[in-house]
Amino acid sequence: MNRHRLWWPLLSALFLSACSSLPAPDEAANLEAPVQSGESPYLLKARRGGNPTLSELRTEPGIGLRAVAPLTVPTDLWDRIRRGFAMPDLESDPVRDREQWYAARPEYIERMTARSNKYLFHIVEELERRNMPTELALLPFVESAFNPQAVSSASAAGMWQFMPATGKDFDLTQNMFRDDRRDVLASTRAALDYLERLNRQFNDWHLALAAYNWGQGNVAKAIKRNQAQGLGTSYTEINLPLETRQYVPKLQALKNIVAQPERFRARLPAIGNHPFFDAVPIKRDMDVAKVAELAGVSERDLRQLNPSINKPMFMAAANPSVLLPWDNAAEFEAKLASYSGPLASWTAWKAPRDMTVAQAAEQHGVDASELRELNKIPLRMLVKAGSTLLVPRSGKLDMDVPEHLADHGQLLLKEEIILVRTLVKARKGDTLAKLAQRYRVSAAKVADWNDLSPKAKLKPGQQLVLQLPQREARMAAADERSAQQAAADKAKPGRKGEKGSKVAATKPTSGKPRSSRDLKVALDSKKR
Repeated sequence: MNRHRLWWPLLSALFLSACSSLPAPDEAANLEAPVQSGESPYLLKARRGGNPTLSELRTEPGIGLRAVAPLTVPTDLWDRIRRGFAMPDLESDPVRDREQWYAARPEYIERMTARSNKYLFHIVEELERRNMPTELALLPFVESAFNPQAVSSASAAGMWQFMPATGKDFDLTQNMFRDDRRDVLASTRAALDYLERLNRQFNDWHLALAAYNWGQGNVAKAIKRNQAQGLGTSYTEINLPLETRQYVPKLQALKNIVAQPERFRARLPAIGNHPFFDAVPIKRDMDVAKVAELAGVSERDLRQLNPSINKPMFMAAANPSVLLPWDNAAEFEAKLASYSGPLASWTAWKAPRDMTVAQAAEQHGVDASELRELNKIPLRMLVKAGSTLLVPRSGKLDMDVPEHLADHGQLLLKEEIILVRTLVKARKGDTLAKLAQRYRVSAAKVADWNDLSPKAKLKPGQQLVLQLPQREARMAAADERSAQQAAADKAKPGRKGEKGSKVAATKPTSGKPRSSRDLKVALDSKKR
């Protein structure tokens, strides 16, 4: 049996243990015991046979939420969230404005909350484990409407909307195989780590939330500016950009709606106070399709729980567990234990040199368009040496992806330069070096393309082959045409400026330059 499935029996055992440890109400010694110095209300109430409330459990020093089981377990997750509200309420016009905005869009609230039911229990569990306010479980509504695939215009990603650099600061891997900013477990861990750090820095949850949205450096500077001017430094007093001024009011409005949905005529979908998914360990690489098949779920549902995977395969070195719907996890484990066929169709391969997609595809016996699509390689791009590509398993490559590639594999690309066979002619005085310089190629390549010695002498008019990029090839062709036209013009008799030309000997009769028509008339007159 999976160890996660012991959750409810253990909770029951803790509950019974806690109840049995409380003093019996008819024990006179305990009922009449004097209050000892520094004794907490919880311990006093327990010694006298009373039932402590959840808030008393939460505030008892040294007694965490996991140390003593609550005496009443909420069956509804929304109720559990309400019981954990611990931030001071913010009352302001922006809060009322956001309340009205959400209340006027019941379909939007229903869509958001329905989407959240896959992830909300895990977030609440983590918040309670850290003794953090459960209002923070509503923050992904503000950030991404609980969409783990959301990407902002500023490149923030995931339901907690981590920027790339901030994600790296909190160990969220971002490579060609996965983006942990979208991972349910990793991004939640990172977001709560970040919020805890911000709250320690500012000692105020509203300022911590402002810093999560605007950046801790910006909030710190705003506080210093107010301090220098003798002004207050609370969230409502410092100067914030418009988005951040609305950020905490949005969370407060959602908190108010969850606290009293009937007041806002909001309908919250029922979310049971139990896990939606289970993390099942895997020891081998597995195709997404194979995991879905063994678990009896659709690939779409599987990807919703594992949104960080952007390839058709789970890599055991990078993803040692797969999130599955709770009821399907046991089915997957049982079928996997008895399955003897291949688990993965793909593996990772490192390109040894710069190559085209077609060259890489040919090497691995796969269609070039399929390889391009699988690895998200744009058209007209070359794969650079050191790039990691997903390729079919075969022969020596029939192996799981090693950890260093799973964690650090990158797709390195450069523009693919298509070379065009171009014919040019040597000019008077040309050498291989001079001609190569004119067309921005190396003399050695010119010699190689034409099967010549590097020291070969060129004759005027000698035709040579060059391999040039398309743009340079067009320019070379135009240059060749211009050179040929100039040579042809120079060879024609009677052109202006040529020695012995009648046109050159003809002088205008006035100070004004003659037109071509005047010159023609003058020449005709001379002939007559």
